[in-house]
Amino acid sequence: MAEVEKGRKPSEESTDDSEEEDSEEEPKLKYERLANGVTEILQKDAASCMTVHDKFLALGTHFGKVFLLDIQGNLTQKFEISPVKINQISLDESGEHMGICSEDGKVQVFGLYTREGFHENFDCPVKVVALHPRFSSSSYKQFVTGGNKLLLYEKNWLNRWKTSILHEGEGTITNVQWRANLIAWANNMGVKIYDISTKQRITNVLRDNVSLRPDMYPCSLCWKDNSTLIIGWGSSIKICVVKERGHTELRDLPSRYVEIVSAFETEFFISGLAPLADQLVTLYFVKENSDHMEEEFRARPCLDIIQPLPEGYEEISSDALTVRNFQENECRDYRLEHSEGESLYYIISPKDIVVAKERDQDDHIDWLLDKKKYEEALMAAEISFKNIKRHEVQKIGMAYINHLVEKGDYDTAARKCQKVLGKNMELWENEVYRFKTIGQLKAISQYLPRGDLRLRPAIYEMILHEFLKSDYEGFATLIREWPGELYNNMTIVQAVTDHLKKDPMNSTLLTTLAELYTYDQRYDRALEIYLRLRHKDVYQLIHKHDLFSSIEDKIVLLVDFDKEKAVDMLLDNEDKISIDRVVEELRDRPELLHIYLHKLFKRDHHKGQRYHERQIGLYAEYDRPNLLPFLRDSIHCPLEKALEICQERNFVEETVFLLSRMGNCRRALQMIMEELEDVDKAIEFAKEQDDAELWEDLISYSIDKPPFITGLLNNIGTHVDPILLIHRIKEGMEIPNLRDSLVKILQDYNLQILLREGCKKILVADSLSLLQKMHRTQMRGVRVDEENICESCHASILPSDMAQNFSVVVFHCRHMFHKECLPSPGMIPGVQFCNICSAKRRGPGSGILEMKK
Repeated sequence: MAEVEKGRKPSEESTDDSEEEDSEEEPKLKYERLANGVTEILQKDAASCMTVHDKFLALGTHFGKVFLLDIQGNLTQKFEISPVKINQISLDESGEHMGICSEDGKVQVFGLYTREGFHENFDCPVKVVALHPRFSSSSYKQFVTGGNKLLLYEKNWLNRWKTSILHEGEGTITNVQWRANLIAWANNMGVKIYDISTKQRITNVLRDNVSLRPDMYPCSLCWKDNSTLIIGWGSSIKICVVKERGHTELRDLPSRYVEIVSAFETEFFISGLAPLADQLVTLYFVKENSDHMEEEFRARPCLDIIQPLPEGYEEISSDALTVRNFQENECRDYRLEHSEGESLYYIISPKDIVVAKERDQDDHIDWLLDKKKYEEALMAAEISFKNIKRHEVQKIGMAYINHLVEKGDYDTAARKCQKVLGKNMELWENEVYRFKTIGQLKAISQYLPRGDLRLRPAIYEMILHEFLKSDYEGFATLIREWPGELYNNMTIVQAVTDHLKKDPMNSTLLTTLAELYTYDQRYDRALEIYLRLRHKDVYQLIHKHDLFSSIEDKIVLLVDFDKEKAVDMLLDNEDKISIDRVVEELRDRPELLHIYLHKLFKRDHHKGQRYHERQIGLYAEYDRPNLLPFLRDSIHCPLEKALEICQERNFVEETVFLLSRMGNCRRALQMIMEELEDVDKAIEFAKEQDDAELWEDLISYSIDKPPFITGLLNNIGTHVDPILLIHRIKEGMEIPNLRDSLVKILQDYNLQILLREGCKKILVADSLSLLQKMHRTQMRGVRVDEENICESCHASILPSDMAQNFSVVVFHCRHMFHKECLPSPGMIPGVQFCNICSAKRRGPGSGILEMKK
């Protein structure tokens, strides 16, 4: 393989940092030396030119020989053309015909698979030859040769060759390239393009740097497509596009013209050009005046990929190539040929041929692995696993894991095992034992397979034992996360039990043991441990495994641990643990019993009715704020018992409620006034009872208490005539805020009057509106047709013969009768009623229309 060294632009400073950055940049191309038959040929001879076809290569040498080679460089055919240097070889598109010219003036054009051919000797060296791309077709038997002039050869209808001069007088023709109908050639003055279809020369691109010898720095030509020509000459590059001229611009001008879309100077001498998508591949020779470059580097040919810009370029990559005898070569000794079909680039030098090709995904992965970028390599392999040929995703992954282990990044290495090892049980077990050897079993534990793929139970038990030795919390975590089927449960239970002998109160081990018992369906033992530890999962365990029969004698422990959860659980499962059983268990813990019965009452006021009498004392003792709501909502508690308890404890509000409920409202009102001394509450109580005698008692009690009188004046205006209260106030009594109270009474009175008047106006307006609506409705006409029937005889309301005399009566209720079918008139003379509506008591319907004919 050819040696390649990453290059840099000659104008850049050479620093350690930039060299380090360059070394991290991935090359765009890969290189290999064309060997096999080529090696033997170039040992005895030297390459002078080469032409590339998709199927084979044609190599010309300095000793006048032409060799046909396959793509791998194996010799397939040899032609002895001349004793001197072969200058150029040309192939048509089909690869069936070849044109050769040599330094002694010989030109040969012949078929590789036929006997037809053209042989001519000129008296001067012929530098170039180019066949028409479709030379195999009989209509395109054309080729050009160039020495001191450019000649076009065409075969006429008599099968004879006709010669015409396309150009002369500007020095030696040094290069020619034929694409479709366009021929481009270079001489000492510049580059010309000739349109063979119109037989017109369409452009002349002048040579830029005339100080350079054209024989030492020859012009490089390359067609990118049928209309784009790339010119490299000395240190300049131009990209020319052939375009059609508009009809209005034709006059005496050629039908096509050339536009230079990009032109720029480089810092090197160009030896060859080739397209790569929208970029360029350039083979160049470094300028000799670049003194800051190393001598060895300067003498090597370089292959660059550049991005052309309108007036410059951007370097994408640069590789310096170590070809054989590069120290002896000059710019003119190198050539660049490319195969469009496979994107292969051939760097030809006298003693060596190097093939450059675009790097594929395997090459990309090779580079990443070489740079120890294993993660990126693994990602690239996973994305392109269908396209890679030399690599396997799993092998790259294993290399990545090995690298991480060597680095000491055990956690990342273990995490990658999950993706890399997949379902390969053998690889998994090997990795586990490797991690055990380096003392890192804990790192791999959380990534072990635990789904469809499972390792041998001994693997999981080994890791659990490792955690049990040094990390109880980690051990507990694995027990929670791993399914119980992964390992022998009894073995682990025994191991935990042995450790508990040394530390019997370790809560972590006890909790883990309870979980192991749960996996083993020994729920009673798990329940005992949870209750002893007062563990929050005890309720979940009971629910999940229906252990209600096992907790009947442990109700106090459960409620005492978490009152809310325990009581909710007991109430949700009354069918499994009865209310009587719970009350019996909690009888010695009245504070817990109260919580249970209170929640039961909140859920259903009737379920625990037999315990309502007991609840009165429990509320009074532990939860007085809820006693009054309980007394209000319960219809089963004995009022006498409740009154006794409330009076003993001097619960005034509760006593007032009970007295009012038992009908002793006067005593209740008296307690409010005397013990609570709260006139607002007394007024509210009187409003609730709506009893005139209570109002009288309230007024009598308040008449000698000015603050109470103020409260009454402010509140009783809508229930009792305030005059009754005002008449009973003693003269000279000082009443706080009396004026405001009197003003409020008057305002309340005025408000009542306004409300009555407003209601009256609304009532009158609504009545009038409805009356008008009824009148309009009754005045409307009623449609009578053949579909209507008499409500008495059920015959059609209209006779079949409209010429007959008939009489019809239609009521406002829309019932219709033949006049003769109507019953006799009612009690009121001249007024007729609908007997159907009258029978249904929907109000009378008087006749509104009588139709006669």
